[in-house]
Amino acid sequence: MPRAVRIARQRRVWPVGVRFDAVGDLEPHRLRVYAAMIRALDRSVGDILDTLEEEGLAENTIVIFSSDNGGPGYIGLPEINDPYRGWKLTLFEGGIRVPLFIRWPARIPAGQEVASPAGHIDLLPTLASACGAAQPDGVEIDGRNLLPLATGEASALGDDTIFWQSAYNQVVRKGDWKLQVSQRPDKVWLYNLADDPTEQVNLAEEEPELVVLMSAMLEQHQKGAREPLYPYTVEGPVAVDKTLADTIEPGDEVIYWPN
Repeated sequence: MPRAVRIARQRRVWPVGVRFDAVGDLEPHRLRVYAAMIRALDRSVGDILDTLEEEGLAENTIVIFSSDNGGPGYIGLPEINDPYRGWKLTLFEGGIRVPLFIRWPARIPAGQEVASPAGHIDLLPTLASACGAAQPDGVEIDGRNLLPLATGEASALGDDTIFWQSAYNQVVRKGDWKLQVSQRPDKVWLYNLADDPTEQVNLAEEEPELVVLMSAMLEQHQKGAREPLYPYTVEGPVAVDKTLADTIEPGDEVIYWPN
């Protein structure tokens, strides 16, 4: 769940306390490899921005930077999604809450920050609006135009419901409430992200009416879905709070991820 955010250009901002001049000295090996990948990404983004400046295109070029998921637990680095629970291959916040940076100096003020959640499906209508392009006729577009948020012209965009799904793992977020349902395990999680952004207190038993209401939202969402083009062929266990570098103990929360 990206956040619609625009910031001025920033380089050399590192996770897990890594410095550019220390990559070769890092231990263990998995941290060294991860740091090298982040370094390469940072340099590549910098090269693109430098080229836009050199060509005189930076002022009126839209640059969007985001990610499709949080960091994976299988690389064994526990801090990469802090303070959020979960990893890539889960629908906890550590797996789906990612940054969304939009840079457009001609329209978006430097330093503008928006806390409203957004989804990548919002990028199509956003870019279409920025270009003055009409959206296709006869096609229902689920996304929303984020430009009023990014420019500061609006503080909200109406319906803020967002859905995620991987086979039998489903999530709906409405406002600050987030409902997650699964079949493996057969479990329901309900969190108020305003009070509990790190998803420590499952309120499903305390708020049964809200569970019913949000479950109905998931069911209604499924009615408009089509069958997957590529059904999953494998299911694997994922520890929600531990990486593959840790020892999984009885009682640790584990979900199954279809892939």
